[in-house]
Amino acid sequence: MLRCIAVDDEAYATRLLAAYIQKIPTLTLVGTTTDPLEALQWVQEGRADLVCLDIQMPELTGLQFLKVCGSRVKVILTTAYPEYALQGYEHDVVDYLLKPIAFDRFLRAVQKAQALLPAAPPALAPPPPPPASQPPAAPDYLFVKGDSKNKYLKLRYADILYVEGLKNYVSIVVPGQRVITYLTLRELEAQLPRPPFVRVHKSFIISLDHLRMVDGHLLHIGNEAITVGETYREEFFRLIREKG
Repeated sequence: MLRCIAVDDEAYATRLLAAYIQKIPTLTLVGTTTDPLEALQWVQEGRADLVCLDIQMPELTGLQFLKVCGSRVKVILTTAYPEYALQGYEHDVVDYLLKPIAFDRFLRAVQKAQALLPAAPPALAPPPPPPASQPPAAPDYLFVKGDSKNKYLKLRYADILYVEGLKNYVSIVVPGQRVITYLTLRELEAQLPRPPFVRVHKSFIISLDHLRMVDGHLLHIGNEAITVGETYREEFFRLIREKG
């Protein structure tokens, strides 16, 4: 899109050029003026790429305008006087149009200007946002101290059927094995993910993943039947109803 201004000391001429400019999708009309000094200021401020410029104007002729603005913009001269053509081309104008100017002739001049001006670089797509940092996945296991110094057992949460509290110890039951470690039931409860683990008794935590059946207040897990303590019944059965 080329930014374009029309400069002519006759207002009707600027209106015609403005209408032509607005018909061409690759041009955008920045402004029109009958004052060449105002147009020169626009050029010096970098507001235009292409100037449609009359030659015979008071205060500053089109040729003087070309000397002052230099190569800042491309210029199409619009005039009723053919004798200035050679001087215009000495200033490297894009084209020299004689009034009255037909639209098709103006369009060809614009196409020349577009060929001479460097193409605007394609708009770059904004860089993709950095991927959201993912929190590290929670481990699916825990380590518990074994029966000798520096011995630790790795237990997967998915393997734990239930846990029984034994004062300052807990008994962790997994298929085919019972692991006893020095840890309170409250301390272990804080480490276990909820769900699937849920406290059902002051002495028991069970895994809902291994719960086979609920029969009244009896919970059948593996080969064991564990009673739901009175304190824990309301919360437990609410959880069961939600899962159902």
